Amino acid sequence: MGKPRDADFSEYFAARVQRFRRLAFAMCGDWYGAEDLVQAMFVQLYRRWRRVRPDTVDAYARRILLNAFLAGRRKRGRELVTSEPPERAAPPGYDSHDRIDLERALGGLTPRQRAMVVLRFLEDLSISEVAELLDVAEGTVKSQTARGVGALRAALPSATGKE
Repeated sequence: MGKPRDADFSEYFAARVQRFRRLAFAMCGDWYGAEDLVQAMFVQLYRRWRRVRPDTVDAYARRILLNAFLAGRRKRGRELVTSEPPERAAPPGYDSHDRIDLERALGGLTPRQRAMVVLRFLEDLSISEVAELLDVAEGTVKSQTARGVGALRAALPSATGKE
């Protein structure tokens, strides 16, 4: 029968927590919010762990994370942008102005567009995988991703060679 499923969950958590933190941060643009999303995702995943198929666990976890992000955005509305510095230091390698500009540009997208852009280009998911995760048509993923990338290009003119 193998190891108990709780040990499997602990191994899964240890192997994937950093990846899901990066994904959550890319979606919400806030390390505190990302931590909250990932924590909620792993709690929900643990509750269903014995029923989740091992070959689909990553996709299932991404869906939980995505749903938590979108639900939270609906409840909170738009982010509040402040001029106050964060209370804790940014992670190593975070001092790039380009990265800060990209985070601001991503923050200008709708939550659904941001999720699609992040899933397509950070998670490297196919159009059909993103469509399945968001329960939308593939054409919707294509059009919303194109609009999101267009908005990013407009917000980041230096990245396209225009200034």
